[in-house]
Amino acid sequence: MAAIWTPDSWRMKPVAQVPDYPDMAVVSAVEGRLATFPPLVFAGEARKLKKHLAAVARGEAFLLQGGDCAESFAEHHPNHIRDFFRVFLQMAVVLTFAGSRPVVKVGRIAGQFAKPRSAATEVIDGVELPSYRGDIINDIAFEESGRIPDPTRMTMAYRQAAATLNLLRAFAQGGYANLDNVHQWMLGFVNDSPQGERYRVLADRITETLDFMRACGIDPENTPQLRSTDLYTSHEALLLGYEQALTRVDSTTGDWYATSGHMLWIGDRTRQLDHAHVEFCRGVKNPIGVKCGPSLDTDDLLRLVDVLNPENEPGRMTLITRFGADKVEAHLPRLIRAIEREGKVVLWSCDPMHGNTVKAGTGFKTRPFERILAEVENFFAVHRAEGTHAGGIHVEMTGQAVTECTGGAREITEEALSDRYHTHCDPRLNADQAIELSFLIAENLRRERGKDVSAIATA
Repeated sequence: MAAIWTPDSWRMKPVAQVPDYPDMAVVSAVEGRLATFPPLVFAGEARKLKKHLAAVARGEAFLLQGGDCAESFAEHHPNHIRDFFRVFLQMAVVLTFAGSRPVVKVGRIAGQFAKPRSAATEVIDGVELPSYRGDIINDIAFEESGRIPDPTRMTMAYRQAAATLNLLRAFAQGGYANLDNVHQWMLGFVNDSPQGERYRVLADRITETLDFMRACGIDPENTPQLRSTDLYTSHEALLLGYEQALTRVDSTTGDWYATSGHMLWIGDRTRQLDHAHVEFCRGVKNPIGVKCGPSLDTDDLLRLVDVLNPENEPGRMTLITRFGADKVEAHLPRLIRAIEREGKVVLWSCDPMHGNTVKAGTGFKTRPFERILAEVENFFAVHRAEGTHAGGIHVEMTGQAVTECTGGAREITEEALSDRYHTHCDPRLNADQAIELSFLIAENLRRERGKDVSAIATA
């Protein structure tokens, strides 16, 4: 029998990827204040998301999860939030039409402030300072004062998350998500893209469908589902003191929920069974994701699923695979077979970003678009071969015209990376690359449906 869980039981476990705060009394004081603040999301919203994710696990819907690698305080601007939301909606419409299934939209936003690091310190020009761990912990500028972990940043992160959520809810419910708007944006992308002709057939079919619906009297004015949408938030549950401070008892069920975001995930570096991050996440009732890299063996995966979802509740567990384009076939089939053999109900999602990071000749960390696409293609191919459902994708992206990932229809070169390389951590797909990826994933969704995709697959 598992030990009794409490919001602070994780503190009795080993914990990885934690900042070395200089004054723990200040940390405790900040966490105490946060515990008195209003929740950022509500238990009922998390339950609604879990219901939607259960539909994805059954093959009745598709998960689109994406957003910033690491949110920053400096770039907290309404235009950035708007542009992300606009691109995300375009991706969702393409995937919805291609798959003839609802798309569950979960942003890496309003909470994605903490980042795991491969080393505790970094050295530049002979100077060694603590590594940047995200704006919720320290500053990206390579300066001694800013790199000292500062617990007051947790309060700043909370307030930014609250403001972001407020704007996202306004966009989602206030008319900005009108399907006519989204379709016009998408047509603009198709018209401007160097590969526009490849995507035009699908775009034209969406246009015809909307025209037919309008002729039948169905339009955004009389159909609320066409002028609003649901958008959920997610982030890696890394800074556990912050997460604990925002964990509350749901007054209607008596269950504990993390109210920092609708969905939390455990990273590939913090999924140790006997460590703090698994301990914390096992007790909250939110949907939980686990990043699955090449080092994860089948026995550990099954034990993780047992600990995090002992009742095998549909919609609770999302397994986010991140292998690298050339390693999918070596690792994914064994994990799928183990899960299927044990009858575990999970949602399989593909993170094609983290296993495909390379260093460009110009010194910039980047991710080639063709490798990102290859991992997605291989993910779908393995699921088709295994007879299971490729449930979703998990991408780092932005609505801005950054130059961080090479390739794509506009052929961003290594030499062009320096033009607009703005990320605080890992390279992100820009707006055009993200929408392009959704069109290419749409081809895979149509294959799942058994449709002839030749019309949209001819470059």
